[in-house]
Amino acid sequence: MARRSRHRLLLLLLRYLVVVLGYHKAYGFSAPKDQQVVTAVEYQEVILACKNPKKTTSSRLEWKKLGRSVSFVYYQQALQGEFKDRAEMIDFSIRIKNVTRNDAGKYRCEVSAPSEQGQNLEEDTVTLEVLVAPAVPSCEVPASALSGTVVELRCQDKEGKPAPEYTWFKDGVRLLGDSRLGSQSTNSSYTVNTKSGTLQFNTVSKLDSGEYSCEARNSVGYRRCPGKRMQIEETAFQKSSSSSKATTMSETDFKHTKSFVI
Repeated sequence: MARRSRHRLLLLLLRYLVVVLGYHKAYGFSAPKDQQVVTAVEYQEVILACKNPKKTTSSRLEWKKLGRSVSFVYYQQALQGEFKDRAEMIDFSIRIKNVTRNDAGKYRCEVSAPSEQGQNLEEDTVTLEVLVAPAVPSCEVPASALSGTVVELRCQDKEGKPAPEYTWFKDGVRLLGDSRLGSQSTNSSYTVNTKSGTLQFNTVSKLDSGEYSCEARNSVGYRRCPGKRMQIEETAFQKSSSSSKATTMSETDFKHTKSFVI
């Protein structure tokens, strides 16, 4: 009894597999493949490969770009839309000659051909990632600030991909991320955030006056904003304190000189 029931189960399983595989072929379903990821630098060229092992004279090829809406890239043996002027077909693959950031996304090639069981469909999906160099970053540098106050300079680029890192320069000299290793002509209480692009002075001093510029850099390229001058001014109290100290020192020096002459 146990052997008969096992035999029946095996027969049922085989029949199920035959039905499923027949449905697969008749209605054009294909086994899923590993998705390709292709990376290209903007304004260079890239090839989107349709890795289909079977090609016949009766095969029909279509390329589509996927997204919120599906658009044809290659249809009825012709490139469509903007790809007409800057792409070409190489067998089942597409060569895009001048890639733009707008080309990034998912693409699918579909190859269909008649078979004994019906229409057979093979699909392959390619994800295109486009790397973009930074643009000239936007730099915010105050024209003036009071000595002893907190001052933050900002630098930002919205185009670079991958996201760029930022470097600040004062009078053409790079400011290190650790202010303790910086130049003697600069205050020792600043911090540079290379990810967000901020340069923050906890307490600015007159030594921090100068021309500041920022550079955005990623694996594709770099750009720098024009330098902007920041002038640090002393408060009225600081000025009076400095002048009183100078007066006291001059009087002391005079007394010492007078006593020396006598």
